[in-house]
Amino acid sequence: MGSLFRSAEMTLCQLFLQSEAAYACVSELGELGLVQFRDLNPDVNVFQRKFVNEVRRCDEMERKLRYLEKEIKKDEIPMLDTGENPEAPQPREMIDLEATFEKLENELREVNQNAEALKRNFLELTELKQILRKTQVFFDEDQISNSNSNQEIQQTQLTQHFIFFFVAGVILRERIPAFERMLWRACRGNVFLRQAEIETPLEDPSTGDQVYKSVFIIFFQGDQLKTRVKKICEGFRATLYPCPEAPADRREMAMGVMTRIEDLNTVLGQTQDHRHRVLVAAAKNIKNWFVKVRKIKAIYHTLNLFNLDVTQKCLIAECWVPVLDLENIQLALRRGTERSGSSVPPILNRMDTPEDPPTYNHTNKFTTAFQALYDSYGIASYREMNPTPYTIITFPFLFAIMFGDFGHGTLMALFGVWMVMNEKPLAAKKSDNEIWNIFFGGRYIIMLMGFFSMYTGLIYNDVFAKSLNIFGSSWKVTNVTKDYVLNMQTEHMLDPASTDYVGYPYPFGLDPVWQLSKNKIIFLNSFKMKLSIIIGITHMLFGVAISYFKNMHFNNRLNIICEFIPQVIFLSFLFFYMVILMFIKWFKYFASNDRTYIHLGTRCAPSILITFINMVLNKETPFEDICITSDMYPGQMVIQKILLFCAFVCIPWMLLAKPLMIQRARKAASLHLVNHNQLHSATENGDAEQSIHNNTSQTPVAQGQDEMDEEPMSEIYIHQGIHTIEYVLGSISHTASYLRLWALSLAHAQLSEVLWGMVLNKGLTVEGWAGGVALYIIFAVWGALTISILVLMEGLSAFLHTLRLHWVEFCSKFYSGAGYAFQPFSFEVILDAAGQIKEE
Repeated sequence: MGSLFRSAEMTLCQLFLQSEAAYACVSELGELGLVQFRDLNPDVNVFQRKFVNEVRRCDEMERKLRYLEKEIKKDEIPMLDTGENPEAPQPREMIDLEATFEKLENELREVNQNAEALKRNFLELTELKQILRKTQVFFDEDQISNSNSNQEIQQTQLTQHFIFFFVAGVILRERIPAFERMLWRACRGNVFLRQAEIETPLEDPSTGDQVYKSVFIIFFQGDQLKTRVKKICEGFRATLYPCPEAPADRREMAMGVMTRIEDLNTVLGQTQDHRHRVLVAAAKNIKNWFVKVRKIKAIYHTLNLFNLDVTQKCLIAECWVPVLDLENIQLALRRGTERSGSSVPPILNRMDTPEDPPTYNHTNKFTTAFQALYDSYGIASYREMNPTPYTIITFPFLFAIMFGDFGHGTLMALFGVWMVMNEKPLAAKKSDNEIWNIFFGGRYIIMLMGFFSMYTGLIYNDVFAKSLNIFGSSWKVTNVTKDYVLNMQTEHMLDPASTDYVGYPYPFGLDPVWQLSKNKIIFLNSFKMKLSIIIGITHMLFGVAISYFKNMHFNNRLNIICEFIPQVIFLSFLFFYMVILMFIKWFKYFASNDRTYIHLGTRCAPSILITFINMVLNKETPFEDICITSDMYPGQMVIQKILLFCAFVCIPWMLLAKPLMIQRARKAASLHLVNHNQLHSATENGDAEQSIHNNTSQTPVAQGQDEMDEEPMSEIYIHQGIHTIEYVLGSISHTASYLRLWALSLAHAQLSEVLWGMVLNKGLTVEGWAGGVALYIIFAVWGALTISILVLMEGLSAFLHTLRLHWVEFCSKFYSGAGYAFQPFSFEVILDAAGQIKEE
């Protein structure tokens, strides 16, 4: 139970493991996750440690697995995840794993290389087929145009004197305009280019992307132009293919190309089937392989933190362990020794150390999210009071005061309950959506915030800006016409002093009639503002009370006398006294028109704020003649002066008491050291044995004096001055800071009322069948705005303000947060971290 309210007790242990059993023992400790190892080789290079070769082998196996995983994802093959957690393989099994991964990688690379070569050959044949088809069209068009031309004789004569050449090829479609311009300019217009687009995209064998290409044919004359055209084609990365001039030769080549394409399709299909079978077989085991390799790698990384003894047969480790879990750790070490077949049992010895141990708080799935709120603010010091158990109640309660709406709280609670009821299937999905992971991680916080908001919503009697009339109103509105009741066009002013008030209190929460009153805002302002001050001061006093238990645990009576007592007096005699005045005012004064009790009516009720300000200024509160006095109880002015004097005395008490007592203790210790040295000088003529005894007894005193002189007195005075100023001014500012409970609650209620009046109320004013359609549409808009603005945005705002009240106003009273987290060697943590990196 003690570890719930403060961090677990830790101890530094020295572990001796036989070399043959070290691997198995560390594996068992990794499964347990309760040991944090220290690096005993801080000055040794990473590449010079004993197990660096094993770590490199694990890195190589992990690289091969990532390559397999990439190929599996490329083919969209589902990877089987059974949720199993296989144990770390024995070192001798590494050879089998390496051989398996090597075989799979080589086989897959060979298949990929063959497939790429076949695809490249297939691409070339496909492009050649398109060239033969398109060029045949070009030649057919030229023959038709030449036969219908009136200059057929002249063309025949020209062809007898000139010989034309042509080249054909394929080029990317987007390069055609620049390619054409370059040909025209480089060849000075002495070439003729024809091009046609290939309708279907072609697959690039290197990247696997789909590309669009075009077929072109270039006619020119002379060898010089031929060389120039080929260089331009080479520069634009165009692929040239042989194209026969005779139509019969082109048809024969086309038939041969089609035959080869069919054969290639058959071979490609067989290659893809073989690749698919290899990947499917690997996909069944790749998750378990990843787990095994990462566990092996983590074990060898941990073994690199150990030291070898002089016999080279034993590994020595130092580790932080929780005291309560020492028995479980011993059992794990015993299991590891039995697995390895070693006959020498491991030795676990506790060590004494002046170092501060790490902070470890036992958590479960319910308390983890609340603990994370404080860990993000600062890790608690070792054995410091843990505020998480109290925050489980105070956090959702303070949130609910600002978010007090029964309807909105119900929506939030239902969302939280849904996540809690379905946490196992939702956790198994392992979503990479960061916002969803934040919501899911805080599902218990959301559920409690929703339930508490439902409670405060009933206290405020606020349900989507409307009220619930459960017990009937305690007001009886008189002098109201029938038209007022039917139309409700005007609001009624509620006066507790009038005959409208029946006289009995509403059983639970606010009376629903306040929803229809003109002075609702005035009443709720006063109610919520006083409620915020009462809860805020109580919350701060609770934080100061926790500091007492913290100092008692560390046996720090100096802080109790010099800090805790004056802090309680200062906060209670000033601000808690203001809370007492609120209750006195509520009990003593009441609304009445009776002249006999006019001095106890609302007119004579003094303002709490004015009374408190006059108390600090040592002034009397003015009052009217009809009031007997401004005092709320007899002897108020005398008691307030005493309280004010005691509160002001606490300021120099906090400022000077602790440094003066430390200075006095140091002088006493210094005087004791001087007297001891004099006694030693007086007896130095004695026997040697007495002299040795005196010398040895002198050492601890000197060491203690050195430790006390570590921090100069000037720094102690400065630190105490800062602490005093922070507490005195913080008591004022922190009290005012709790007014955010009132401000955000009022803003949330008003925003909800505006949304009801300006959106949903529009649909209720439309009559007839059109009103049903309008209400259907407007309700959807109102629901969307309610969830997005009032639940999500307002909920986030209230959450952040509640977080600030706990971090600053509450924690500043007792929480130092100067520790460091306990980070045990745990396979679960390592595998989760690796999974998150892979998802990113």
